[in-house]
Amino acid sequence: MLQEKDKIYNNIYGFKGKGLKVATQLGDWQNIKNILDQGRDWIINELKNSALMGRGGAGFSTGLKWSFLNIKDPREKYVVINADEGEPGTCKDREIMRHEPHKLLEGIVIACFVLGAKVAYIYLRGEYTECKKELENAIEEAKSSGFLGNNAFNMLDVEIHVHMGAGAYICGEETSLLESLEGKAGRPRNKPPFPANYGLYGKPTVINNVETIASIPTILKRGSNWFNKLGKGFTKGSRLFAISGCVNNPCIFEEEIGISLKKLIEQHAGGVIGGWENLQAVIPGGISSQIINKNICDDIIMDPENLKQVGSTLGTACMIVFNTSVNLFKIFNIITHFYMHESCGQCTPCREGSGWVYRIMKKISSNQATKTDIELLHNIINGIGGNTICGLGDAITMAVGGFLKSFYKEIINEVTKVKNV
Repeated sequence: MLQEKDKIYNNIYGFKGKGLKVATQLGDWQNIKNILDQGRDWIINELKNSALMGRGGAGFSTGLKWSFLNIKDPREKYVVINADEGEPGTCKDREIMRHEPHKLLEGIVIACFVLGAKVAYIYLRGEYTECKKELENAIEEAKSSGFLGNNAFNMLDVEIHVHMGAGAYICGEETSLLESLEGKAGRPRNKPPFPANYGLYGKPTVINNVETIASIPTILKRGSNWFNKLGKGFTKGSRLFAISGCVNNPCIFEEEIGISLKKLIEQHAGGVIGGWENLQAVIPGGISSQIINKNICDDIIMDPENLKQVGSTLGTACMIVFNTSVNLFKIFNIITHFYMHESCGQCTPCREGSGWVYRIMKKISSNQATKTDIELLHNIINGIGGNTICGLGDAITMAVGGFLKSFYKEIINEVTKVKNV
């Protein structure tokens, strides 16, 4: 279990207060000038050595991502923070912005320095109005202290803007986010070109998740070797987890990567309602990660490698727990309706397929489906995955495919209640 001294986020619930004074007492903005003095190459190498992976779900190397941007390119450059936290079951970034916003701002300053950007945008989920207030207050505090603005730390200009989204889930996809930020409809772009070369307003841009950026200052201050000693598998470090659903104490907490799912639920969330034997299934990282049944939950380790072996992903590391009182057919009826509603409609497989998937799941949940419907569902999701511009189509395939895989017997039992046609 993660020791208190090794935590990056020591005020995630805001119990220690808020504001710049509290943040600096807890270590924010401390020694940042020394970090900047080490130079761009040192910072990128430290991030590569730390093996910090993106915390938004994709899990790409942060240091490698930063190195893709050509610092010698004469065009204006941008840093964009993806704070459009719309994945159902996920709320960890919200707590960072509400209670530890200065960690995020400090990380943005470092990113702007390394990437040669003078302007950064925080693209915020439209429903996060409280986060907007806290971020704007923190920005003003940082400006007043010389941490932002012209000639910050006597070496760089940094301007940070908070931009509210309008509630579209698709804008969590990085190129859709850029389109929205430019004032257009939030629809994914074809890649290549990638944002590092052609991003916001056609200029070089790096886009990172809130937790990813907010973790960087502490990692650089304590060193990549410290971060590498945390974690019990191939993936190193600690990260924020969240547990919701059928548990006694829904929570958000920081823990080492590589702890067993059972230990996380029992030690942090007070256990499953009705006891561990009453567990039915867990979605381990937001609804786009494949559901796993109790047999897998008994022994699974919460890291990307182990979850991949059982056909799932760590995703956002925000778990949804279901005990035996929950009707999973109705849950996936809701999930597939969400995907259908949030499809931007640009790609035919996703636009048409998501509707078909929802209608079949609705038939299953209302005891009207047949085995023929299940075969059709398999064919449809196989036709969606890998055939769309962005990952929403793949998310539908993974979510529904995971349900079919983990609960195929239960699904067949359900549909055999209706005469096959």
